[in-house]
Amino acid sequence: MKNLLFKQLLLPVAALFIFVGQADAQCYEEEGRFYNLDGTPCTNTVVSAVPFLRIVADARSGAMGDAGIAISPDANAIHFNASKLVFAEETFAMSATYTPWLQNLGLNDVYLAYLTGFYKLDDLQTLGFGLRYFSLGSIQFTDQNGEPLAVGQPNEFEVSAAYARKLTDNFSASLTGKFIYSNLAAGQQVEGGETIEPGVAGAADVAFTYRTDIDTDRGDSELMIGLALTNIGSRITYTNSVVRDFLPANFGLGAAYTMELDEYNKLTLTADVNKLMVPTPCQGDGCDETGEIGIDDYREQSSISGIFSSFSDAPEGLREELTELMYSFGVEYWYDNQFAVRAGYFNEHLQKGGRKYLTVGLGLKYNIFGLNFSYLVPTTNQRNPLDNTLRFSLLFDFGSMGELE
Repeated sequence: MKNLLFKQLLLPVAALFIFVGQADAQCYEEEGRFYNLDGTPCTNTVVSAVPFLRIVADARSGAMGDAGIAISPDANAIHFNASKLVFAEETFAMSATYTPWLQNLGLNDVYLAYLTGFYKLDDLQTLGFGLRYFSLGSIQFTDQNGEPLAVGQPNEFEVSAAYARKLTDNFSASLTGKFIYSNLAAGQQVEGGETIEPGVAGAADVAFTYRTDIDTDRGDSELMIGLALTNIGSRITYTNSVVRDFLPANFGLGAAYTMELDEYNKLTLTADVNKLMVPTPCQGDGCDETGEIGIDDYREQSSISGIFSSFSDAPEGLREELTELMYSFGVEYWYDNQFAVRAGYFNEHLQKGGRKYLTVGLGLKYNIFGLNFSYLVPTTNQRNPLDNTLRFSLLFDFGSMGELE
């Protein structure tokens, strides 16, 4: 149980059950904007519970800057956009992914495992499923005085099922249901003697895809556009408190353009824009006193109210709302549909976390088997849990659409 103290500090951050300290006590306001004492923009990160739901697990999208809303469908599509599954060429496919977490920091028992798949009922309908398991390793729990209590093994998982259907030849929609279980410190007690229990929640994804073929001088090309509203559901709590925390509801919009350069070479360019549909914490000395949404009372909103308010509640107005957008860019090159090279870039504004990194990866496909690799290259001093981590996904494609009646 190495690095137990570090992992204890990491646990509330990973779970975001206990909200991180806001910067209003360390920031000052000037002309409607908030700054750190050194003059840099004050950090005001949007936080939620169970952030493991937003982790991009599959190595293909992980190599393309975490873009995946509109790329060609495979067994991992249910995480991004299940509606594109009806455009898959295979009848039945599965994928298994193992992702080490925080290995670059010396931790070897924290990981994410992801199992997904789909089955095409016919040319119009597809069923998808997913199982996501996140282990936080072994944690030494302590009391308020730092005395050891017990060793726990916090874990979280999500079970999901999706139904996708073509509405026209080029347009599809999907609905995904999710059961979420989060066991972070069950049996332990918080101040006041209240016992911590596993958190349970339900959620749904709604997604749409538009796909069209484009004739060019070089050959056939394809444009795919996807819209996905994910993790919309109940709020979650780990005690009997009436105040519950928000799930990481997300708005995602993506586009991908695939060009067949010739008989053997194919190139895809893709980009995604994502925004958490979670209320932004208030900043400034008078938040709670003036009745505005503050650090604690903004969690009293309903899930639906929180989603709508998340587009207009940033303390600095529209300028800050735009900083909440996260951008992913990716490129994928295939040779003879057997060998792929991928690269991408992810960008998050400094005020909202500051994650910026390059990604690279490879893909191999032989008969029904496929193997994808990805590697994250940090570009800032902001540490990412996947820094310098090699992760891989194993795919199995059974059958083709030509076999469907």
